[in-house]
Amino acid sequence: MIRLENVSKSFGTHEVLKDITLSIEEGEKLVIIGPSGSGKSTMIRCMNFLEEPTSGQVIINGQVMSKKQRAHINRANSSMVFQQFNLYPHLTVLENLTIAPIRLKHVKKQDAEEAAMVYLKRVGLEEKASVYPSTLSGGQQQRVAIARALTMNNKIIFFDEPTSSLDPEMIQGVLDVMVELSKENNLTMVVVTHEMGFARKVADRIVFLDEGILLEEGTPEHFFTNPRHERLKLFLSKIIR
Repeated sequence: MIRLENVSKSFGTHEVLKDITLSIEEGEKLVIIGPSGSGKSTMIRCMNFLEEPTSGQVIINGQVMSKKQRAHINRANSSMVFQQFNLYPHLTVLENLTIAPIRLKHVKKQDAEEAAMVYLKRVGLEEKASVYPSTLSGGQQQRVAIARALTMNNKIIFFDEPTSSLDPEMIQGVLDVMVELSKENNLTMVVVTHEMGFARKVADRIVFLDEGILLEEGTPEHFFTNPRHERLKLFLSKIIR
C-alpha cells in the first residue's frame, strides 16, 4: 500500500533522511521510533508528500507521488493527525469535522454531519459537537483531530507524535482511542511515537530510525527482547525505565 524507494531528504546541506527503503502493507500497524532529531517526522511527512523527498520516490496504492498528483492521491488515500491539533478556532467541533468531506469530497452536509457524529461518539466527545476548540482540553482537541481524520473515510492514517504536546494526564485518553483504532483490520496506521507501551501493544512492526538511517525493523517481541543494533539498545535503555 505504501512504499518508499531510496528516499532521501535534505534541508540545505543537512541530510535528514538517508536512502530509506520501506514497504507498508494494507492494514498494517507500523510504529516508527528513534531519538529526537532522527528524522521520524520528516519520514512520515515524506510519505504523504507534506515534504517532497530530495531523491527517491514514494508510492501509494501503486501511484507514484508527485507535486502535481499529491493532493489527489492524499485525499483519496490518507489522513494525518499532527503533533499540534490544527483545529480551526472559528469553527465548532462539528464544523471542523465536516468542512473537508463537504469541500474536498463533495459529501452532502447532512451525510457529513451524521458521519461526524458517529466518529465523535467513537472518541467519546459527541456532546462537544457544538462547542469551539478553545473550550476543550488538549487531550479532547487531539481526540477531535483523530475523529476529523476518520471522517475522510480513508484507508491510511498517519500519526505524527500525537501525544507529544499533551500533559501527562491527557495522554492515556488519546492512546486509548488509537488502541481501539488499531483493531480495525482494514485501516493502515503509521505512527511516530515515544510511547513504548503503545508500540508494544498495537504494532505489527516497528522501525528504528537514527540519524536519518533506518537501522532496524521487526516485531515488538524482537525489539523489546532481542534488539540487535547497539544504538537501539541504548535508545531503549534511556526511554524505558
